[in-house]
Amino acid sequence: MSATTVSSGLTDAEHSKQLRKAVIAATVGTTIEWYDFFIYGTAAGLVFPNLFFPNSDPLVGTLAAFSTYFIGFVGRPIGAAIFGHYGDRIGRKATLITTLLLMGIATFLIALVPGYESIGIWGAVILTLLRMLQGIGVGGEWGGSVLIAMEWSKGHGNRGLVASWPQFGVPCGIFLSNAVMLAFSAWSGADFVAWGWRVPFLLSIVLVGIGLWIRVGILETPVFKQLVQDNKIEKAPILEVVKKQPKQIILSALIRMAEQAPFYIFTAFIFAYGTGTLHMSRELVLSSVLAASLLSFVSIPLSGHLSDKIGRRKMYLIGAAVTGVFGFIYFALLGSGSPTLVVIAIVLSLIPHDMMYGPQAALIAEAFTPRLRYSGASLGYQLASIIAGGPAPLIATALFAAYHTGYAVAIYIAGCAIVSLISAAMMPDYTGQDISAEYDA
Repeated sequence: MSATTVSSGLTDAEHSKQLRKAVIAATVGTTIEWYDFFIYGTAAGLVFPNLFFPNSDPLVGTLAAFSTYFIGFVGRPIGAAIFGHYGDRIGRKATLITTLLLMGIATFLIALVPGYESIGIWGAVILTLLRMLQGIGVGGEWGGSVLIAMEWSKGHGNRGLVASWPQFGVPCGIFLSNAVMLAFSAWSGADFVAWGWRVPFLLSIVLVGIGLWIRVGILETPVFKQLVQDNKIEKAPILEVVKKQPKQIILSALIRMAEQAPFYIFTAFIFAYGTGTLHMSRELVLSSVLAASLLSFVSIPLSGHLSDKIGRRKMYLIGAAVTGVFGFIYFALLGSGSPTLVVIAIVLSLIPHDMMYGPQAALIAEAFTPRLRYSGASLGYQLASIIAGGPAPLIATALFAAYHTGYAVAIYIAGCAIVSLISAAMMPDYTGQDISAEYDA
């Protein structure tokens, strides 16, 4: 790799100002995107089985609701391919504005979908289509948010921390979605299933307006500007990255098994498991996940910072190993039946995840050459949605139904951790190296 560093053409003070604006724009934008994505997961566990599949027994209704939830994950690699192409062709900024609009409009429309009693199965069909659009939007969001922040970073020694801030949008999204759901659950009471759950979806349009206002004010990254200046824009970046860097794409997806699959067990499956199997109150589970997201406010950027010190790969391997063990502790605490221990399990659940999620953005994005980076990083990251995050609540529900013990789910988490440990050990690590010059790809 060349030692040349791309210049932004700005003074140090101006560059620092743009870096701050880029980090804020990326973090606020991802917060809004994940708010949209997570309120669906919360509603899928609490409301959708009865509202859209009322004639099914509780288990079948939960599986059906999580099936529509899974469709959003199918849409994520599609969004990665579509918006990765344009992100590498026309720039990071314009693409990010489009993804935010798509996600926000789809979320707003979900609030207006009639239930089974009004239009029968068509409610579930419309819900599924809108969930697909949500997935496509979020599929294009992540890569652009990470790059808009990371490619404004001047030094090599803080990229892990800078790139972790878009990841910070995830706990912020969880916090907002669960806080709003909790508030409207308490406010609407018995009418929560009738109309209370719809208000958080409607509020999405307000957040989208705020996000657009912030994103319009940022500049394109110096790295992309240099690609344009050097006439290095690819005509078909998705095809090119699949041909030139297939190993990085595959490894990017596989390292996420230990991060993404447990995450959606800890933040989506837990609602159905906590209220249905453990008979805990809806408010207790929501509040516990809310507290877990607050801890992530610290653990995600801290893990990103630590990866700048000890290396991305090493930090990731530590996180994957801890997650594999924690799954058994988690379900032992849940299985105790003690409300206190259940709360402790849920509150601590995201820390092992964050040990991987903090350094993950830089680890994946740094692995791809600049002219193919949006496409490659997005595709690798979002392919995990099909093999990890999307099926995780379904697999967890099916395993518990078959074996009637949470330890079956813990074994599944441990299996995911093993896959990630092997894959992370094979992942290239560019910690501390210049990532502005073209790689041999």
